[in-house]
Order: sequence, then C-alpha cells, then structure tokens
Amino acid sequence: MQPEVVVVGSANVDLVLPVQRIPRPGETVLAGVMSRGPGGKGANQAVAAARAGARTAMVVALGADDGGALLRDALGGSGVDLSLATTSDAPTGTAIITVEESGENSIVVAPGANGELALSADALAAIGQAKIVLSQLEIPFSTVQAAAAASTYFILNAAPAADLSDELLAEVDLLVVNETEAEVVGGQDRSALLKKVPAAIVTLGGDGAVILTRDTDEIAVPGVPVEVVDTTAAGDTFCGVLAAALAAVSVNDSITGSDLTNAVRRANVAASLSVQAAGAISSVPHGDAIDARYAEVYL
Repeated sequence: MQPEVVVVGSANVDLVLPVQRIPRPGETVLAGVMSRGPGGKGANQAVAAARAGARTAMVVALGADDGGALLRDALGGSGVDLSLATTSDAPTGTAIITVEESGENSIVVAPGANGELALSADALAAIGQAKIVLSQLEIPFSTVQAAAAASTYFILNAAPAADLSDELLAEVDLLVVNETEAEVVGGQDRSALLKKVPAAIVTLGGDGAVILTRDTDEIAVPGVPVEVVDTTAAGDTFCGVLAAALAAVSVNDSITGSDLTNAVRRANVAASLSVQAAGAISSVPHGDAIDARYAEVYL
C-alpha cells in the first residue's frame, strides 16, 4: 500500500541515564538505573506519524546488530513500513541521554549506520509519490537534499541545529524548528525565516508553537499544560503527528493556513501526552489518546 508519509531519517538505540541534574562541563554526576530502548529522531517521528493514523514508511539505515533488531521490532510493531530500510556494515546509531528530575534532557549521538544512509531508486520513487516527506539532520545532508528535491511536499525538522545551504532551503515547503534552531537558520528575528522558506513552525516547548507563512500574520498556538516527566521525544512526536495531520487534509498538494493551525493543535496535544511518559518511542501516544485529549482541549 502506498505510504502517505515517508520519513527519511535516523534511528538510534537510546541509553537513558536518570540524573538529579545534567552535569556542567568538567563535572561528574551519578545516575540512577540505565535503561535501553529504541529511539532516534527519524524513528520517533515515523512511529508518531504511524500511531497518529497515517500510512507511514521509513527510509533508514540500521546495523546488522542487536540494536538494529531492536529498532526493526519497535518500528514494525508500531505499523511503520520498513520495506525501504537498508542494513549497514556500520553499527546501529546510539544516543546517550541524560534526563534530570525536571524532565529536561541532554543528548549525545554517535551516528553509526545513520551516517551511511543514501536513497535507492525505490526510496526515491516512494518519496516522489508520498503526500508528505519528513526529514531531520541526523543523517547526511546530501541524503536530506536528495529527498527534498524528490518530494512533492517536504517538511524539514532542522535538528540538530546546523547551518543550511540555500540550495536545501529552496526545496523546503515547511520548516520546523525550536527557538535555538530558528536562530541558527534565520537569526534572532524569526520572521526572517520566511526569506528562506515559504512557511515555518517555531516550537516553544510548553508554550506551544508559532506558525509563520508569507500569506498571513504570525499565528500563535498555545501549548497544553501538563506535568512533565521526560521531554526526550516531545519535538519528534510533534513533527510526526504534524506530518500525519497534514497528510490527512492534503488535496492536490495544497495545504492552507487553517490546515496548518489544526495540524499544529494536534501536534501540540500529542507532544503534551508524550512528555508525561518516560522514554522515546515508548512515550509516543496513539491516535485514540490524541483524539480524546484534542476533544477535551479544543472541542
């Protein structure tokens, strides 16, 4: 079955260390019991899109190791089509995540197989036929560029923060960034992002998000207040659910400002649910939970 959303991105084994606080430079702190689970920006986003109800495929490179097996089980078990996944001689990517008691985190990633990801002819064909293609920056920029060029509607979550070429940004239909990433791409005035892309969403953590387009004034979408346990997958949940929501309303590749607003509301709700649970993929909510909470907040 033809996927509606194709995620081109990373997958990592997450090693999570609970700490009272994230260490300062040069400081050593003691952690609680380490946990190991599936994650990575691309994998988290693909699971979020699939659990939100979109037919989702992932273009990903995994190692021929137990980490790769762990991720295949987690992605496939969440309904993500892995027919476009490849096996690399490099080890599966690994992320070391410290999570402090407030729920804030610090992450270091060893890319491993993610650094080997390239697009096959089958992957390019699937990308060209998908309603929405979503990518991030934990994979080679050349692969992101190729995916963007082949897409009908391309969402770039420009994370981790990086300087981006004008050539890549010219292919982006919707940019999703947090406040730090927005400054790296466009400077301190976030409206400057619209000189580089036709539309952008700046996420503001618990305060929600702001939508920027060339056709309308800035639209603020408030966050959904909750008790925070772990923010690890919040941004990825936001992106995946956003992609699924836009795929559901895309007609002849046209997405309106009201479509964006409604999609961001759903993404905010989903992110608020994810921060109430620990872990990455394990914290990503399912569509029925998103629907129920959305109804409580907006209907």
